[in-house]
Amino acid sequence: MFAGHFGLAAAVKAMEPQVPLWALMASTQLMDIVFISLLLSGVESLEPIGDGGYGKTIIHADYTHSLVGALLRSAIACFIAWRIWNMRSAIVIGSLTFSHWLIDLVVHRSDMPFFPGNWGDLPLLGFQLWQFPAISAAAEIVLVLIGAILYFRSVIARAKKTEKIEKKSKAIKQAYGIGSLMAFFLVLTFVTDYLGL
Repeated sequence: MFAGHFGLAAAVKAMEPQVPLWALMASTQLMDIVFISLLLSGVESLEPIGDGGYGKTIIHADYTHSLVGALLRSAIACFIAWRIWNMRSAIVIGSLTFSHWLIDLVVHRSDMPFFPGNWGDLPLLGFQLWQFPAISAAAEIVLVLIGAILYFRSVIARAKKTEKIEKKSKAIKQAYGIGSLMAFFLVLTFVTDYLGL
């Protein structure tokens, strides 16, 4: 669901243009950014199912993918964004950071703990949509396409608001290029994730 997270960030950018795109993209992937560091250090791990592939992995991420860990990371991201920008941007960043956990809850197998380190040995969470790769891929491509379309439409609309006629034409051409590049990036991210490239 790597690309789906980016698709959501692009959709949010369309609705919240004051928040920098890089911050939205980073916040939606913050859980996995931290996961990579713990994966490389051996604290967390991946276990392929069969030959592996799209959604065919059990993720042993007892710290980064715990509900309490996700809430804490979201609160920290929210606080930092508030200190840098403003409260509205902070709420957007904090919510988008937590959205990663919510989306993962839908697709992951039951491999997401409630508490960090699976303290209390409670049942693991996950609605297991990845057990149905076609449905999971369809849900992810929907997120990607919604993000691409909303982002594309928003950059075009902003460009059309350019007041000077001589700059408006150039702004609209640039917006088409930027919107198309974002759509390409989102679709490419989905294709590479789906194909395991």
